[in-house]
This record gives sequence, structure tokens and C-alpha cells, in this order.
Amino acid sequence: MEVLKMNAKERERKAVFEMVRQKRLSIKQASEHCEISYRQALRIYKSYIAEGDAGLIHKHRSEQSNRKNPHREAIIARYKARYEGFGPTLASEYLSEEDGYTVSPETLRRWLLAEGLWKKIRKRNPHRQRREPKAQFGELVQIDGSIHDWLGLGTHTCLLNMVDDATSKTLSRLDTGETTRVVFETLWRWIKSYGVPLSVYVDLKTVYVSPSSDGFSHFEKACEKLGIRIIKARSPQAKGRVERNHRVYQDRFVKELELRGISTVYEANKLLESTFLDKLNKKFEKPARNDVSAHKSMEKLDLNQILCWEYERKLRNDYTFSFSKKHYQVKKSMGLHLKPNSKILIRRHLNNELSAWFGCKRLEIHELESRPIENKQKLPRQKPPQENQRLSPWRESNEFLFQKNITSEEEKALLRNRGF
Repeated sequence: MEVLKMNAKERERKAVFEMVRQKRLSIKQASEHCEISYRQALRIYKSYIAEGDAGLIHKHRSEQSNRKNPHREAIIARYKARYEGFGPTLASEYLSEEDGYTVSPETLRRWLLAEGLWKKIRKRNPHRQRREPKAQFGELVQIDGSIHDWLGLGTHTCLLNMVDDATSKTLSRLDTGETTRVVFETLWRWIKSYGVPLSVYVDLKTVYVSPSSDGFSHFEKACEKLGIRIIKARSPQAKGRVERNHRVYQDRFVKELELRGISTVYEANKLLESTFLDKLNKKFEKPARNDVSAHKSMEKLDLNQILCWEYERKLRNDYTFSFSKKHYQVKKSMGLHLKPNSKILIRRHLNNELSAWFGCKRLEIHELESRPIENKQKLPRQKPPQENQRLSPWRESNEFLFQKNITSEEEKALLRNRGF
């Protein structure tokens, strides 16, 4: 059996309990001197009397601590092989979900620091005072696009992100750019899931707001129909919650795509809709101060007619119009005061279908194979008579020719001889 040496604390206790055995100290005085309870001092003294010096040594001295993780080496090896570059918090989640290793983020952080696999991140002092979050879910939703190499292919794509200000609930979609289409598609999914928000917080990109004071972007037109107030952010710091949420995606979503070998926008959106968004909201969503949702009901709303592109066109005389280098024929119908040169509204929907509207009535249209030929009869241009017009000298001397109705053959022959 291995003979264990006593440490300094145990040698000090030996001297105290030796004095107790010699009746020079009481058990109570020994407990006060060793800063332990009376009952603990009594147990230690009994062990010392029965076993000698071995009674003062901790029984688990040579054994592994119950607090020590037996899988430390395996966890470090797995981190090097699969999760190198992941933060301790994210790595501990994947180790638990994917590999079955349970380790706290703080413990993993200490291990990674000891192994030189992680560096301490300096926390900068904030120089702006953060605005207090809204009280209700749906009271304010921040919208912004993050341009980043999401798929790791060296080409930048856009992740459009919607973040609720009160709860930090997020909904996102990946596309090739920050376009009106991806904005409409993401807003459609948000409305289908939660309802119509009261207001949205956007930057000054033309996809959201028109640069001219008298114009409206397609997004502004849709928000006006839905009753959504648009708040314009003048700086990135103004919509800091969605900007900070971008960093979460750039860390967690990029690593998730890399682990699963996803390299297309379609597969990335499929991952977002299936598991990633639910997992992200479950971890970072927080309860609102007011439990009542501020979203408006979407009953009687046809989002297909709202979240679309709208253009004005004029009808030609043959009831046709052109759009995107194609030509369409409008079917005449009773009850509509539709005339040539009437203004009609053309809507291009998210599924690329077209619909034509005159007021609140939908028109029947079909595409033409070729451009229609307008049937216009050109009449000879006649110069209007002018009053008090001075005649030429020749006409003044031969005015009778213009006033006289010449019918006989002799008169015609006479005119030919005179050069007419």
C-alpha cells in the first residue's frame, strides 16, 4: 500500500489533536483552532486515535475527484478534429448534441486556454447608451441584410434578418442579394407565423425607402396597405439589435453550414426553416415585458396582392398594353368604364405571374405572340384657310380660273394653250 505524506495542514492538525490526547486542549478548543465544526473535530480525533497519522489524511487523496470530467482528453481531441475555431459556448452545445459529451462552457474554456486553442476576447466598453427594448412582441421589428460569404465559396450572398425588438425572436432567409423579392418573402413568412407587426425599423437603402420625397418604393407601398409604420434608421448603431444578431449568424450559421457540407442557397434556406431558426430562438429568445402580442390579425388579407410589384400602364386603342418587352390583350367586359388611354395597374407577383387591375376590378388578360399593329388611316393634311391673305400677282390676274367652273372642251383647250 502506498504511504502518503502529510501536507502542511494535516501536520498542523496532528499537533493540535496530539495536545487533545495529552489533555492539554479540549475538543471544542481544537475545533476553533482548526476552524471546523465541533462534530467534525470529534470525528477527526476518533480517526486519529484509531489509525494514527493515516486517520488525518483524506481518504480520497490518491483517487480521482468526483468533479473531474473523465472525458477531458477525448473532448479536446474531438474539438481539434471537428470544432476548432468554435467558441466554448457553441462548441459545448455541439459536443453535447452531436457527440454525447457533457461539459460546461466555462470548463471547456479553461481547457482550451490551457491547450492554447482559445484566446481571451477583449471586451470593449460601450460608448453608446442602449435604448430600452419595446414592451410587446410585434411592436417593432428590425429588418436588415448581412452581406457575407455565408457558403464559404468566396462569393458574397445576403442573409435578410428580421429581429423582434422586445423578444429578440429572429426569422431570416438567404438570397443572392438584398432585393425586394427576399424582403417580401421574409415578411410574408413573418406575417404567416406571427401576424402583421405595428412598425418596422429599416435603413435608407432604396429597397426599403424611396430616395425621392414624392416617390414610394414597392416595400413602402406594401407597408402602407398593411398598416405598418416605417421608421428610418440614420446609422447602423440605431438598429444595433439586428446588427449584433448578424454576428450570431456569422458565427453559428456559417459553422453549421460547414459541418453539414451545405453549399447552395436552396439547401441553406431549407436548413433555416427546418431546425436552425427554432434552435436559435429557443436559446436566445427572451420574454417580453408585456405578454400580449402587438401583432395585428391578417384575416381578409390577400398577401399575394399586397406583397408584389406594382406598375401603371395606359391602354392602347386596341385595348393592349406592353410590359417587360411582352404584349398583352385586355378582354372587354360589361360594366367597366374602360376606354383607350385608361390607366390600369399591373401587378407582378412573387410567383412571377401578372395580373391587371382597373380600380378594384381584375381584368382578364392574355399574352400576344407578337406586337399588335395599330390600324391608323392617315388623311391628307389640309392647310387651313387664312383670312386677309395677300394673293400673288399671277393669281390676281388669273383669279377667274379659280372661281369659274370650267366644263366645256373648248375652255379646257384654251387653258392648255395658255400653259395651264
